[in-house]
Amino acid sequence: MERFKKYMGRELNIENVKNEQQLNSYGVKCTFLPDPVEEFDEFEFRTSFSGHDNIVITVTIELGKIQRVMFGVADADNPDVVRSFTGEKLESFLAEKGNDMIGFFEFIA
Repeated sequence: MERFKKYMGRELNIENVKNEQQLNSYGVKCTFLPDPVEEFDEFEFRTSFSGHDNIVITVTIELGKIQRVMFGVADADNPDVVRSFTGEKLESFLAEKGNDMIGFFEFIA
């Protein structure tokens, strides 16, 4: 997660978050976009990994700036339940998708 620290405190670019075509180029889809965006809010994105398309990226903002990023997996039976990746799963995910995630964060921040 060290490589994502540089995005903390950066302004979230809402227009880029809405750009589905560019997000798709990183293998990411926005699944929750608050409207209107509040002072403290969360955005949810989905991607795939190891044949599963239930990987959730949660980006929390405060006053428009990124405060927290969480990578997790949505429960197959109840997609509203998201569990954070274990250290091993996160390492494996970033080994496969790390460059896409860097591009994604460069685009939205």
